[in-house]
Amino acid sequence: MKFSFGLLGAAAALAGSAAAFNVNCNSNYVSYYGQNSAGNQKTLGTYCQDATEDLIVLSFMDAFPNIDLNFANACETKFPGSTLLHCPSMATDIKYCQSQGKTVILSMGGASGAYGFSSDAQASAFADTVWNTFFKGSAAQRPFDDAVLDGIDLDIEGGSQTGYAAFINQLRSHYASDPSKKYYIAAAPQCPFPDAYLGSTLNSAWFDMVFVQFYNNYCGLNAYPGWFNFGDWDNWAKNNAVNKNTKVFIGAPGSPSAASSGYVDGATLGNIFSAVRSNYTSLGGVMTWDVSQARTSGLASTIRSFLNSGGSCSNPGGGSSSSSTTSSASSTTATKTTSTAPSSTSTSTSTAVSST
Repeated sequence: MKFSFGLLGAAAALAGSAAAFNVNCNSNYVSYYGQNSAGNQKTLGTYCQDATEDLIVLSFMDAFPNIDLNFANACETKFPGSTLLHCPSMATDIKYCQSQGKTVILSMGGASGAYGFSSDAQASAFADTVWNTFFKGSAAQRPFDDAVLDGIDLDIEGGSQTGYAAFINQLRSHYASDPSKKYYIAAAPQCPFPDAYLGSTLNSAWFDMVFVQFYNNYCGLNAYPGWFNFGDWDNWAKNNAVNKNTKVFIGAPGSPSAASSGYVDGATLGNIFSAVRSNYTSLGGVMTWDVSQARTSGLASTIRSFLNSGGSCSNPGGGSSSSSTTSSASSTTATKTTSTAPSSTSTSTSTAVSST
């Protein structure tokens, strides 16, 4: 069956009751969900019952253009006669999260998988498929049924750079066809600059946000201040990015076991963030890999606390709309009764192998 979007008005009304994500703020918290990195991953909706995260990245679409999805224990059922995951519980949770003011996007790629394009034409055609399968288009099999995602993240860690700019351009043409909501393009490059797999794409296509992985590399958080290179990414955002208002996020491991190197404790991360916020206007906030690790270690709550202290929101084109603001998600707790909260744990404990 094909899904119609005539019934989405109720979900949109719910979303309108909670403060919306504001990409122009420097106090946003992003975390990846779907790989059960800590081994105790809860349902997506559970993480949306409080004001900790502002944006959640579903990980991963780990194969394309022949789509394969992997969300570990969050979704393990498939459409009959198909290899494509069918995730109705996640669909319900996506809409619940959005009703709480959260933004939910899907990550393509990961550290392992079979992905990439052979040509711009193939990439552009795949953008049509992605729009129909995960956004406002129409497809016979939609993994999240009538839920409409808020954007795409490119976590490209292998292969060539062929086609990614064409993919983004075509997807953004679909975005423009639906002025009823804001859609995003994000990327998760490694911290060495320029990124080995997305460098040319970052210079030739529109990005709203980049979640720079300051871990598993010489330029990680553990190398601050010496080799830590947020300044390189700030310079790129202001001078080389197509979108001169691109926001750059400090990507951090959610616990010591979340990465092979780069983890720093909450106090240290807070000090680094404070220094970056004081010196670089491209800063968008903090990203963690992943939500199960950051919640289990307690780092997530520490991040939320220091993000809420003295943030600001820039006006596109420059300037600041306020000198101090808390995260947009911090005002959502009073609206919890507008949508049914999901169950607290997933029913399986399987762990997927992909990671950023």
